Amino acid sequence: MAKQVNVYEAKTQLSKLLEQVEAGDEIIIARHGKPVARLVPLQRAPVRRVPGAWKGKVWMSPDFDEPDPELENLFYDGPIFPDEDDRL
Repeated sequence: MAKQVNVYEAKTQLSKLLEQVEAGDEIIIARHGKPVARLVPLQRAPVRRVPGAWKGKVWMSPDFDEPDPELENLFYDGPIFPDEDDRL
């Protein structure tokens, strides 16, 4: 439900009212008890992603997905808990 405040309170408490609006509340500003304005959270459009924004900024080795026998051996055949001597 919206909270109603008078113009004087809105002027003196604007920062607090804005915090409430940012939290999702709705504030009605009234003059002589009659609503004249409504403070509601601003609906911002989502930022659209632009394809290719990282082009030329990232380098990837041509063989990045080539199999590495040493890593595969460690992954599939290596010990789950290496000996103390093998740890770095």
